[in-house]
Formats: sequence, C-alpha cells, structure tokens
Amino acid sequence: QENGEIEKIVKRVRSKLGCNSVSVDGLVGMQSRVEELENLIDFNSDNEVRVVGVCGMGGIGKSTLARVVYGRNLHKFGAHSFVDDISKVFRGGGLLSLQKQLVCQITNGEIQDIYNHYQAESLIKTMLRCQKALIVLDNADEVEQLENLGVTRDCLCPGSRIVVTSRDQHVLNSFGLDETYKVQLLNEDEAHQLFCEKAFDDNIIMSRDEISREYKKLTDLALKYAQGLPLAIKVLGSYLRSRDISVWRSALDRLKNNPKKEIADVLQLSFDGLEPLEKEIFLDIACFFNHEPKWIVEDMLYCRGLHPKIGISVLTDKSLITIDECGDIRMHDLLRELGMRIVRQSAPNEPWKWSRIWSKEDFQRIMFGNTVTDDVKAVQLEGSYEERNMTLRAETLSRMRRLEFLKIKKVSFSGSFNSISSELRYLEWEEYPFTYFSSCCKLSKLSKLVLQNSNIKQLWDGTMCLDNLKELNLSDSENLVKPPNLSQAPNLERLFLRGCRKLKHIHPSTGDLRKLLVLDLSGCTSLMSFPITIFGISSLKYVNLSGCSRLFGGKELENGSESSIQCQSTVWSTFKRLKLRLPFHFFNSSKSRYNHAFHLWRLSVARLSCVYYLDLSYCNLHTIPEAISSLHYLEFLYFTGNNIVRVPDFINKLPRLRVLELDNCKRLMYVDEFPLPLPLPYPAAERTKLVKWGEWRMLNCPKIVEKERLSGMGSSWMREYIKVHNESTGFLAIVIPGSGVPIPRWFKHQNKGADNSMWIESFPNANDNNWIGIALCAQIAVQLDRTISINLYFYDQTGKGNLVYSIFWPKKEEEVRGELVQLCLFYFSRQLLIQDGKQHDLDGSRFEFKVDYQSYVDNERLEVKKWGMRVVLNQDLE
Repeated sequence: QENGEIEKIVKRVRSKLGCNSVSVDGLVGMQSRVEELENLIDFNSDNEVRVVGVCGMGGIGKSTLARVVYGRNLHKFGAHSFVDDISKVFRGGGLLSLQKQLVCQITNGEIQDIYNHYQAESLIKTMLRCQKALIVLDNADEVEQLENLGVTRDCLCPGSRIVVTSRDQHVLNSFGLDETYKVQLLNEDEAHQLFCEKAFDDNIIMSRDEISREYKKLTDLALKYAQGLPLAIKVLGSYLRSRDISVWRSALDRLKNNPKKEIADVLQLSFDGLEPLEKEIFLDIACFFNHEPKWIVEDMLYCRGLHPKIGISVLTDKSLITIDECGDIRMHDLLRELGMRIVRQSAPNEPWKWSRIWSKEDFQRIMFGNTVTDDVKAVQLEGSYEERNMTLRAETLSRMRRLEFLKIKKVSFSGSFNSISSELRYLEWEEYPFTYFSSCCKLSKLSKLVLQNSNIKQLWDGTMCLDNLKELNLSDSENLVKPPNLSQAPNLERLFLRGCRKLKHIHPSTGDLRKLLVLDLSGCTSLMSFPITIFGISSLKYVNLSGCSRLFGGKELENGSESSIQCQSTVWSTFKRLKLRLPFHFFNSSKSRYNHAFHLWRLSVARLSCVYYLDLSYCNLHTIPEAISSLHYLEFLYFTGNNIVRVPDFINKLPRLRVLELDNCKRLMYVDEFPLPLPLPYPAAERTKLVKWGEWRMLNCPKIVEKERLSGMGSSWMREYIKVHNESTGFLAIVIPGSGVPIPRWFKHQNKGADNSMWIESFPNANDNNWIGIALCAQIAVQLDRTISINLYFYDQTGKGNLVYSIFWPKKEEEVRGELVQLCLFYFSRQLLIQDGKQHDLDGSRFEFKVDYQSYVDNERLEVKKWGMRVVLNQDLE
C-alpha cells in the first residue's frame, strides 16, 4: 500500500515537471503571444469558469502556443489535461479513445479501465466538479468532438479553464466561448529571426546586412514564399541548412510547383475537410480572386451558382481566407498554390483537361493543341500593357464547350468570336476588340455581361434570349451607335451605358424592363431620345443621367427634329398607356415639341416611387422639377453644373434626403429651405448600429445672395440633425459660399486661422457620457488651377490621423480658376471619433485640412481663414 502511494506521488510530480519544461525560450515571437493569450484566459480569477478559443490557419502555431501556456500554468490547478490532436484521435479510436485519454490525464493514470463512453462521461464530470481544472483540447475540427466529450462549462469547478484550438472559428463559436485569440503570422523581423535560426549553422541570428550577398536574395525569396507561416519557415530553413548556394537556388525554384511535403500535408487537411461547393469556392479564390473585394467576388460566385455568402463565411471560419480592413479577400500564398496544384494535378501537362485556366501561357498551349475542350469551366486572363506582345486567338474560346465563367482584362486577342458555350453564366471582357457580339451565341444562362471600353458598335442584330441576364455593362464603349434590343431580357436589373458618347438613342424595349433597379447613362453626351416609359418602371432605385445635356436642352430637340418627334411620340404613347391625365395646354399646337416632351418628363419623373439616387448633373436644366418632391425615398440628389436660379421650398418635402449637391450652379441665387431631417425608421436599439450621414454642397456658386442667412440655415439644420440622429453614428457636412460670412455664434470656441489645424481645447474625457459629438465650422480659401483633393483629417492625442471628409474638385478642368472661398460646417458623432472604443482623453486632438494633388501634399493652396468649434453636450439637445 505504501509503495502504491509513493507511485502516485511520483506520477504527479512527473506530470507537473514534464509539462512545465515547455518554455518560450527559443520560440521566436512566442513571448508576446503567450502574454496576450494568458490575459484572455485570466488565470487570476477564481470565481468563474472561462472558455477560450485559439484560432488560425494550419501551421501557424496554435498547438505550440497552447502547450506553452498550459505548461506555464498547470501548477495552479488540481487537475489538468492536454488532449493532443483530438480530431485525429477521434477518427482513429472514436469518442471512447478520446475520453480515456482525458480521464487518464486528470487522474494521473490512476484510472485506466474504462469500457464505455457513459462511464467515461460520468467519471469526467465527477473528477472535474470537485477541483479546479485546466483542460486544453487541441485541434478540434467538428463541434461533435467537443460536445460529446463531456467537458462542459456547467460541470466544472469555479476557477477552471478550458482552452480549445481549431482552424475553424465556427466550431469554436458553437462551443460557447468567452473569448477567441486569433494567432497572427510572424512579422518580418520574427520571420527573419526564425529562418536564420534554422538555416544557418551555430544558431547565430544574423541581420540582413550580415548575411552574405549571395544568400541575402535567396533568404528574401524564401521568406516571401513562407509569408510569415512558422511551419513553412522552419521546414524551409531546416531543409536548406548547411547546403551551398546552388542547392538553395535549385530548392527555391522547385518549391514553386513542388512544395515540401511537411507543409503541403498540413494545408491539404484543411481543404479535405470542405464540402464540395466550398471546395469549388476555395479553388476559384485560389486561381482567380485573391486580393479582390469581397462583394465583387460574391457577385461572380453567385453568377456561377456557388452560394457565396455561406461559402465565404465557412472559408473564413476555417482560416483558409481572411477579410482585410478594406473588405478584400486574402488567401495565404501557400494555400493559393495548394489550390492551383489541386487543379493541375489530374493532368499536369495537359491544361485542356483542367477545370480552370488562369495563365496566358496555358491558354496558348490549349490554342495550339487545336482540340475540343470539355473540362475547362472557368477562364480568367489578366495582363498588363507591357505584356501585349502575346496575342491569343478568340476561336479557342469557342472550343470550350462547358465554359461557365470568362473574364479577360488587358489581353490581346485576334481572329473571330462567333460562338461561345451555352453554359456561360458570367462574361467580362475589358477592351473587347470586336465590333459586334455574334447573334449565333446561345446565352440563356448568362447572368452578367460586362464589355467595358469595348470596340462594340452594335451588340447584336435583332433580339437574343437572355432570360437570366441580371446585369449588362457597356460603359465607355465609345463606338457604340446602336442600342441593344432588350425585349428578351425580362430579368435585367442593372444597365450601364455610361460614357457611350456616340449613342444617340435608347431602345424602346428598355422601358419595358419591369425589374430594372439601376440605370446609368451618365456621360452619354450625344443622347437625344429616351423612352419616357423608363419613368414608369416602379422598381428603379438608381438613375444617373449626368452629362446628358442634349436630352433635355439640345438644339435638336428645340428645333423639332426627328429626335424630338420620336421623344414626343414615345411620351404620348406612354401617358396613354399609363392612363395619366394631361393638362389642357398640352394640346396647344403653338408650343414646341421640346416643351411638350420636357413637361411630360417632369410629370412622369414622379412615378419613380422607389428611387433613392438621382443624378441630373450637367443636364442643362433651368429648374428643379416640382415632381421630384414626390420621390419620398430619395436620399441622394445631384444637380451639379445646371442653370438653376433657385432651390425651391418644396425640397423640404423629401423626408429621406441626405445628400444634395449643387456645385458649379453658377446662376444659383436663392435657397428657400433646407429639408427637415426625420428620425430613422428603426427601433432605438438598431439606430446605434447605423452610420447616418448627410451632405449639402454648393461649391463655386458665385451669385448666391444672403450668404449669412444661408449659413444660419445651415447651422440650424445641423442642430436639428443632431437632435434627430444623436443615437446613431452620425456625420454631417455642409459646404456653402463663404466669402464675407462670419462663423455662426453657436460655435463657441472661435479662432482666426494661424495654420490649417483646428485644435480641440477643454475636451471632456471620453468616459464622460455627457458629450455626444463635435461641431466644427471653418472658412477656407482654396487656390485652384487644377483638379485637387481637399481633405479633412482628425488626429487623436497619439498623432494617428484618419481621413474624415474629402472633396475632389473641380470635376471638370474648365469649371473654376482662381480663389474659391467656402464655409464648411461639420458634425462628427462621439461614436465616429472613438471608433476603436478606447476610453481615453481626447483633449489635444485636432482637425486639419490638407490638399492633395496627384498623391502629393500641397497645403499652400489652402488657407483656413477662421474657424469655430463646439463640443455638443446632452443638454444642448434641449
């Protein structure tokens, strides 16, 4: 009996000493990560059970980090267990094998005879209920592995800790975590240090300057390949150790197509755990979409029928991709190479048998092979202007009979393009070189057709069955003269003909697109006729007619040309079909056809009941049509560069309007009213999550009268805005003519502009919940002789700056020259200024104007003449 007790004591001592030998010594970059994870676990709190997850891609060091933290802290617990690679144990021996390992560790080997998982679960709960325990469950890849194990929060003694490592964030979330620690890749210095430890003799850490010139370039190549992944760095460094320079070159060249097995096997596991559709999305991102904006990738994948919302979410949870702060999808280069290798591996030297083609050289091999290609489903070819020496044959595309996705950018093609796969769902071809699109193509499955900057003169003869087409984009096709007939595209939602300068007419079938949401005809400077039936499309939400000056006020219309007659005829037929009542004076034959058409247009615009964005800039308009006041969902109204004299009072009938741009309206003299801001139509709890912003702009409106009254209206409107939107993350900008206008008295702290900085003085501490935002008013003078960007930055105490407002002006080079004096009123909510959520004192922060010209700062062009500021408090709302 005495010997048995001694043996138990020895086991316990061995258990604690064995694990405690794990330290951060020799583990590059580990110290800071260990401290961060320990802070999340919070070992000092004994009154609660905490569950913390550790997440990251394969090979990033999750298990190593968890083992170090475990070894440093197990002595604080009565029971402890590190269950290594539970997914592997689960698949090899099942749940009971996993439970046996856990029981054996928490009892120090005293209990080993377990015959079923019910007995094991009972033992686990009994042992853990009566003593503090530290449990690490390493590498879980399914929720069931954790749920069935029997280790749950409610069965643990207060003060216990559970740490779970996984590549899959969804698995961790499903287990009910308190915190998640995302393990980051090694930074540049850490990666360099780790590589030198492994690659060079005597474990000497050398700086880049100390590495011989021969090895320096190859070291940089190796680190670029590994991209901060610890596993890859260690494997590469160890493999290259003690080898001469020629072997280094050979090894690094071979890695491009043949990665080290130790790295590939770890990454392959993540891919193997995906469902079939998720594998397709992974391969598409690896071959085509790395570093692309998420919303664009989702759109392309949606066209392919791959359900991207859930698919991208799964890949993100499994640490196969990340979404950066700009919303771009990022995939580690080693994972990207894995995806490309999977596509190639079925037939390494026969690209016509691959599912995806992303290289011009591989496309060329298919082109020269002159065989029918049934395996290729997706092609994306991107080049640059410097690589235009390679010209591909368009006939090759006709041989790809199962092609579903085609995207071509800056690649030269010749030959003819007479047919394409009937399976095609997405087609984007920048600078499409041919003058037409063959009517022989069967495109009933096509969802998106984008031919920007194309050489198209006519899209196709007659009609084409396009039952599934959602978007058609022919923007900047400057040779387009004949509009497409869209009578067989009933589901079209987005039509872009922006910048088609030779286009004079829009096909009447466009007015029958009952599902159309977006219509962009901006920059169609020759456009003279327009099916007024478009304004009967109740689904329209976005309409941009900017620059269509001949449509509303050109000589052709005024002289009663054929274009005018066509426009009037379309108008009359539309009004008859829509059963609209016409005023008596429309039957007066002395009126010009143009006046008839324009008046009808002004009435019919009111039927755009759902439109939220309307751009009528540079349309040669003399008034803002009163019918616009009926657009109750309108949020953005652009009237830049027109000949209006007055902003009428009916503008205040637009309850949702938050952006009104009247820049360069050189005849504008009067502004009757500002629209009243109305509360957001959301519950109070939801309003705090929304970013509500507004903008009124009148740049270069030299004839404005009663400027001081206008600034008073702006100040009053700002106060109303703050009252209405104080619960949301709000931003407001009002830019109006400012020459000779004083700063409104409501801005308490007023100063003359010594420089372009506006310092916040006597600012309350961010912990003080009494303040809700900052209001700023500044009179600025800008010297203009070219297009510049006027930017306003907010700098906190640390000197970190964020761009909070920007004006790109002038939009047209001929718009203004000389000095422009403007009064700028801004409001920034508390939530907007403390985006990081840190509770720190903002006293000493500042706003600062800067002028950028072609990426260079040129502050001599801007002067802040005077400014005022006010910290808005809760009592100000009263």
